[in-house]
Amino acid sequence: MIGIAARFEPDYMQSLWMILGSFFFATMAVGIKVASRDFNTFELVFYRGIVSVIFMAVVLRTRGTALKTAVPMMHAWRSVIGVLSLASWFYAIAHLPLATAMTLNYMSGVWVAAFIVGGALLYGRSERQGPLLATVLAGFAGVVMTLHPTLQQDQLFAGLIGLLSGLGAALAYMQVTALGKAGEPEGRTVFYFSLGSAITGLLGVLVTGLTSWTSVSWQAVAWLVPIGVLASLGQWCMTRAYSRGSTLLVANLQYSGIVFSAFYSLLLFSDRIPLMGWLGMALIVASGLAATVLRTRILPDTPAEVH
Repeated sequence: MIGIAARFEPDYMQSLWMILGSFFFATMAVGIKVASRDFNTFELVFYRGIVSVIFMAVVLRTRGTALKTAVPMMHAWRSVIGVLSLASWFYAIAHLPLATAMTLNYMSGVWVAAFIVGGALLYGRSERQGPLLATVLAGFAGVVMTLHPTLQQDQLFAGLIGLLSGLGAALAYMQVTALGKAGEPEGRTVFYFSLGSAITGLLGVLVTGLTSWTSVSWQAVAWLVPIGVLASLGQWCMTRAYSRGSTLLVANLQYSGIVFSAFYSLLLFSDRIPLMGWLGMALIVASGLAATVLRTRILPDTPAEVH
């Protein structure tokens, strides 16, 4: 019984951190949506990064975790792809309905699942892959259904940027998994990503310039600190989930962010989500659950061999 519980813990219980992380990210997105009315994308990336760096430095010091790492290049690569995804996501949030931007970013879960299936095929694990592949395709169909009612022609560029954010997030999450396998603490991984965000945002601000705070609303300013704190908490939960949980299960649980953002869209921004959009979200969730069940039966839990 103890052996079964020990096996259950890393696969499932640790993966549940992604639900809490998705809630933090969705709430952060509300702040980005409000603050983007007065601040540009690079400014938001910078403020988010600098607040997170301070917050995580305090947390790491309190926990006694050293900042020195044995895998600096892994952190650098994670920061590069992660920051590109982050900036793209912030841009999409600013120019698209919140639920739409969140859905595009959380398509990363579909990408991760697709990468795992592709990796399994590449490593010769092609037996009984058809049902699992079908759930991945169903997830993509759900995303199309979700986006179709809301994407207008004048939002095409922002939609493409949002899609890039999802692909970048998928690659970043897989790097987070690799960092976890290398023994890196979650807090240190979040700290270096926050540092990369602050540096990238600062470089961007040097080009675009800073917005004068005398011309911005108090609502936008009030969200700057919560954005950084919520981002740190979300990154911490996400990193813990991908480092210790089942990669595909975490990717599926990530879809809970779509539900949170949908309610925020309805309650705070009065965004209208047509029936097709709700059906698309339901299909995404259903395909994620089906993929989780199939994966536990078909693929062994060895993500390090797949990535």
